[in-house]
Amino acid sequence: MYRVVRALWQREIQKFLRDRARIVGALVQPLAFWVLLGLGFYDSFQMPGGGDVSYLEYLFPGIVALILLFTAIFSTIYIVEERQTGLLQAALVAPVSRLSIVLGNLAGGVTLALAEALLFLLLAPLVGLTPSVVGLLVIVLASVSMATAFTALGFTIAWRLDTTRGFHAIMNLVLLPMWILSGAFFPPEGVPMAVRWVMYLNPAFYGVAALRDGLYLPDAAPSAAGLPTSLALGLSVAFAAAMVGLAVWTVQRRSTVAA
Repeated sequence: MYRVVRALWQREIQKFLRDRARIVGALVQPLAFWVLLGLGFYDSFQMPGGGDVSYLEYLFPGIVALILLFTAIFSTIYIVEERQTGLLQAALVAPVSRLSIVLGNLAGGVTLALAEALLFLLLAPLVGLTPSVVGLLVIVLASVSMATAFTALGFTIAWRLDTTRGFHAIMNLVLLPMWILSGAFFPPEGVPMAVRWVMYLNPAFYGVAALRDGLYLPDAAPSAAGLPTSLALGLSVAFAAAMVGLAVWTVQRRSTVAA
């Protein structure tokens, strides 16, 4: 199984490195989002309850989450394309376990998402954020859990769809609301109670809270909904485990049905 996982992981990395447009988009798009949104709301943003936090600073962990979320999920679009070309069917009849197919694809997507997110984190000192050693550990754990969760979610959706258009439509329907309501774009303290509860029910909310905590530790983050870092991190890890389990179940079930 290890060889299959490693081969699929290497294939994902090589596909990314050979796609120049994808590399440019992965590096430039988050930076453009951060600068344009951060400067656009620079004068109008005010933290609920006061606090001297610029919108560029507040938005920073949200952009890290955006990178993790979009990179992880869109790396799984190849599942749909490979079904159309017949490569996926060839892999399914090969003498390899379905679990290795899931883990190999997850490993590739998570690696790419982490690499891009950690690269963006190098910009943190520009807004006065210098994570401590403990904070970096929290950031890495939160990033791994978010990347794993969303890669597994993308894999599960891609496994069930036959066209890339359908995949993009579902992703836009699911991804953007999840990111906007994750606390990345605005803090929960300043929104109506109904919206706040929707944010609390959003699994991405806890990953963003853990990322924000990690950037400020040992000090308190300006907005983390009063959650202890361990609780936010624990819920994020639990969501990742559930999504991996769902991906494995989906592959096994579809294989059983197909048989």
